[in-house]
Amino acid sequence: MDLLEKQLTSELVYEGGFLRVRKDQVALPDGKQAAREYILHPGAVAILALTPQRELVLERQYRYPAGREFIEIPAGKIDPDEAPEETARRELFEETGYRAASWTYLGTAHPCIGYSNEKISYYLAQDLILSERRLDEGEFLEVLTKPLDEAMEMALSGGICDSKSIVGLHWLAAYLSGRMRGVPI
Repeated sequence: MDLLEKQLTSELVYEGGFLRVRKDQVALPDGKQAAREYILHPGAVAILALTPQRELVLERQYRYPAGREFIEIPAGKIDPDEAPEETARRELFEETGYRAASWTYLGTAHPCIGYSNEKISYYLAQDLILSERRLDEGEFLEVLTKPLDEAMEMALSGGICDSKSIVGLHWLAAYLSGRMRGVPI
């Protein structure tokens, strides 16, 4: 069965400093037409930074769209002409002050497939060295560490509830148990 939707027209309906919104008209597999509205996202990375004591580096920050604070893994958007692994290194240092000597690519997930082309590349950072962080202007967050088992339990009990962090913790558990292979970078 052919499920492909073919773009007929495309209109940019909003362009901000970070996101763009498009409204397209598409031909459906049955020949009918439908509108598709979606967000264009530059892509992001998420980092599972693990200390030698098997503590996970986490962040607590306020997320305006949801109207509340969240505990989550470090993450950030990919800048133009920046490789995802470079974004991961930059974001970990800027947000937490940690640098990692060992990096492993775990995979890429698409968190919002119904309304965005966003993709998030996940990295494991190990052999951490702490120095002074360099937050972006207007960025406010608290860095904390939790034993890995406690962070995993927080994801099951709702203490960590953003999809990016839950996916990352799931993949980290699979990697550490040997059920998933990563790619050293």
